[in-house]
Amino acid sequence: MSIVLESKLADKQLMRRGKVRDVYDEGDELLIVATDRISAFDVVMPEGIEGKGVALTKLSEFWFLKTSHVFKNHFISRFDERTLRVKKAQRIDIEWIVRAYLYGSAWRAYTKGAREISGIKLLSGLQLAEELPEIILTPTTKSDQGHDEELSKEEALRRKLVTKDEWNELEEATYRLFEYYKREAGLKGLIIPDFKLEYGRIIKDDLIQIDEPPTHDSARFWAKNKYRIGERQEKNCLDKEFLRDFLLRKGFSGEGQIPDLPPIVLEQISKRCSGAFQVLSGERTLESLDLLSVDEVLEQTS
Repeated sequence: MSIVLESKLADKQLMRRGKVRDVYDEGDELLIVATDRISAFDVVMPEGIEGKGVALTKLSEFWFLKTSHVFKNHFISRFDERTLRVKKAQRIDIEWIVRAYLYGSAWRAYTKGAREISGIKLLSGLQLAEELPEIILTPTTKSDQGHDEELSKEEALRRKLVTKDEWNELEEATYRLFEYYKREAGLKGLIIPDFKLEYGRIIKDDLIQIDEPPTHDSARFWAKNKYRIGERQEKNCLDKEFLRDFLLRKGFSGEGQIPDLPPIVLEQISKRCSGAFQVLSGERTLESLDLLSVDEVLEQTS
């Protein structure tokens, strides 16, 4: 399978290129192409990931079809193996992030003394990967360039990003979608510790889910039978934290020169991208993917 870093759809009008997706304008509809680009810490890596775009498209279609009864979404049909045809919507510039476990950027902030995230207070003494006492919503601004910022309900209303009624509707929708995703993933032996969603407005201010559902890029997926509190989950994850952890071990967190990604790292990322769809759809088990930890990869590349 060839790696596609930049899409080219004949006779289609390119609207924008994001970190991973290329968007084409089709009037009242859009064509969203998932390329094989991958980003970390808001930086696009020079290398592409084999099979990534196709896997993201399959998983997005899978989730959108399953969850349309929970909350409406923009999915219309699959255009080709890496492209979705969707309804055009006015994006609401908020990322709705749900956290059920303490990990990733929240854990990194917690270890530096933070005890509050988006206005939510956290207890002292929590461990890495520990399940939180309750699911928390930690929205951020949505920016096409640079870093997103934490966003409270009050600030979102002040900036007129949403109305009060819209905030309440989308907050409830996010929790309902999380419960559905969590239940479905659990049936396949996976934990979803966190994810991020986006919404938009279509005609008559109707609200719908847009962008992507939980995928390798927008969520974390852990193996339920390998989960241990206080331990890193990268060996058995099907998400981007494997790449982030590798880059951090190489001294990169978004600034400076991007470290080279050895072939074994690219292969492990590819297995996780494809594996997220394969495991959630029931095509394969997580145990059959032959995943390595970052420590094991570093030993083989040292």
